[in-house]
Amino acid sequence: MPSTRAPARRRIAAVERAAAVLDLLAGHEELGTNELARRIGVNPSTASRLLATLETARLVEHVPASGRYRLGLRLLELGNTALARLDVRAVTRPHLEALVAETGETATLSVPGERDAVTVDFVQSGSSVQSVARLGRPSVAHATAAGKVLLAFADVPLPSGPLERFTRRTVTDRAKLATEVERVRRQGWAEAAGERETDLNAVAAPVFGADGRLAAILGLQGPEGRFDRPARRAALEPLLAHAQAVSNGLGWTA
Repeated sequence: MPSTRAPARRRIAAVERAAAVLDLLAGHEELGTNELARRIGVNPSTASRLLATLETARLVEHVPASGRYRLGLRLLELGNTALARLDVRAVTRPHLEALVAETGETATLSVPGERDAVTVDFVQSGSSVQSVARLGRPSVAHATAAGKVLLAFADVPLPSGPLERFTRRTVTDRAKLATEVERVRRQGWAEAAGERETDLNAVAAPVFGADGRLAAILGLQGPEGRFDRPARRAALEPLLAHAQAVSNGLGWTA
């Protein structure tokens, strides 16, 4: 049975000093032993032992040409392992719930597919009139807010061949679509008003992973009668804030 004890509050000074060394090296290409000792408030012999221990663990490495130290590649390995274990759905779920509470509309999470974005999670609006999201449903690239985010921020070309018309508002002109995608790229969000379904409006924003690539798409959708243009504009601030927070949770820094 797993332990329910709270984590210990007492700290180990040597570990704190080692962490301080790593923090310092993160902000500099290289630092010497004496400089590190001065900055963390220890004598050079203590700093030397700290560096030797960290070097053994491959957390720092000695640069023979300069006699200084820099961060080791083991940190990259550890970071990649931690990031690989992050489930974008687990990171995003609280933000989906918060978006529904803040806007009253259905919040969705999509991930990039080969041609379209695919819904992998959602939280339904509590309103009596709802837009219905479905797991696994593709967001058509040229006719949805999430799809436009995919075209703008992922390495995905514009759809080939004729663009299918779903409603009278669907963009089927390739030049107009290219212009729309470029606008989405500049402003950092997309919208679709009755472009795939006549009575369905949506806004969407990109979520980036630690490597700076599009990792997911956060969206809000609602019926035309309620999620009109003013409502969509009001929803942008919380949507963009939560998309940024999810990106940060996945290790991305702007």
